[in-house]
Amino acid sequence: MTAAILSSPHWFTYPNVDPVALHVGRAGIRWYGLTYLIGALIVYLQLQSRRSRQRTGMTIEQAQEFVVYAMMGVIVGGRIFFLIADLLTPPQAGGHPMSYYLENPLELISIWHGGMAFHGGLIGAIVGSWLFLRKTGLSFSPLADEGILWLPLDIALTRCANFINGELPGRLTDAPIGIHFPDFSGYRYPSQLFEAVGMVLVVLPLLWLLHSRSRRADGIIFWAFIAAYGAVRTVVEFYREPGIVFFGLTGAQYLTIAMLILGVVMMWRCARSRPSATVPVRSAAPLNRRS
Repeated sequence: MTAAILSSPHWFTYPNVDPVALHVGRAGIRWYGLTYLIGALIVYLQLQSRRSRQRTGMTIEQAQEFVVYAMMGVIVGGRIFFLIADLLTPPQAGGHPMSYYLENPLELISIWHGGMAFHGGLIGAIVGSWLFLRKTGLSFSPLADEGILWLPLDIALTRCANFINGELPGRLTDAPIGIHFPDFSGYRYPSQLFEAVGMVLVVLPLLWLLHSRSRRADGIIFWAFIAAYGAVRTVVEFYREPGIVFFGLTGAQYLTIAMLILGVVMMWRCARSRPSATVPVRSAAPLNRRS
């Protein structure tokens, strides 16, 4: 069987997995939506842990509130940036003109189909976090370090959901790993899976390696994520179907290269700063519940 696969011009076929994970009558819960729910749950479980609360000074109730702020930012920011990129992308590359959304206004908010931009989601999460921190008076860097730890895993799951949806395919290729995606011509790189693998094998181990250090400068894990994501995504973009292209690089690559440079510079600055002491948990109660 292995010999037959290797002798074939293309080793893999598109699996045609149902994008709806759970059917409930005429409605359904899609894999893509589940990845956002899983991400919110993982972030909450990390932030409510005692070790995490010792570094952030958070209560369990504040961890719950933070997840709401951050997720609202992710959804709003991710959708707005997707719409901007979609309008700027030429129709032959998969973009849509303004007239499409004027004729189909529901498509402006149809995030259940996918259609979320990572960079917009990240900016939205930062804005949501800023609003939360402004209200609570907590520090950004320790919270960012703890909240970002499992994000690479959730990004990987989201990219797998993109693959299931048959969206964001890679560039045309004659390589044997090319896959024929529904509604797309020719065989293409499974670039969604390339990014998922990069998140799990490169970014996630790096963050937890830094997290294992008992004394570290606040912010270094967050900026390590920014740099590592920028590096992985910059490489993946060479295999992903381009939308907006300037001087040989995609629009996303300019953003991810900027992320890489900014992340490395900020990691250097964090490394030069004095490692922070552990912050005590605010409440003495083990579960820290309101009376």
